[in-house]
Amino acid sequence: MKFTRSRLPRSILLASALVAGLAACGAMKPSNTVSLSAQLSAANEVPPTVSNGTGMAEATLNKDSNVLTWKLSYSGLTGPATAGHFHGPAAVGSNAGVVLPFSGTASPITGQATLTPAQAADLLAGKWYANIHTAANKGGEIRGQMTPKM
Repeated sequence: MKFTRSRLPRSILLASALVAGLAACGAMKPSNTVSLSAQLSAANEVPPTVSNGTGMAEATLNKDSNVLTWKLSYSGLTGPATAGHFHGPAAVGSNAGVVLPFSGTASPITGQATLTPAQAADLLAGKWYANIHTAANKGGEIRGQMTPKM
């Protein structure tokens, strides 16, 4: 094909765009973040509580930095939340101590923290749960096990 002056710039632009696009695809790394979530309910507490409270916890763990970012919302509790935490390590149906307290109790609760490698491993293994406490349910009113989203 013979290139003319009018076709040369367009051909070069198209080729440049193609090369840049292919280079960008090759430079893209797979995401090293994991999304986790939990449905919080009174039935998930150990032992279960009597409450109409429900909640949702959503979190993202950056596996390179071990930075965990979360947002937890809830409604319908028997009274104002008095505390909230991530607990672990514990399987579903078991209780464990606080590993990471939330900085507030008003819904929605947001936060961020850097985990130790052991904490990150327990979280990714499904051994952490989110728990919201009230005066009527000092041990926890609603709870949900944090599980990675697939």
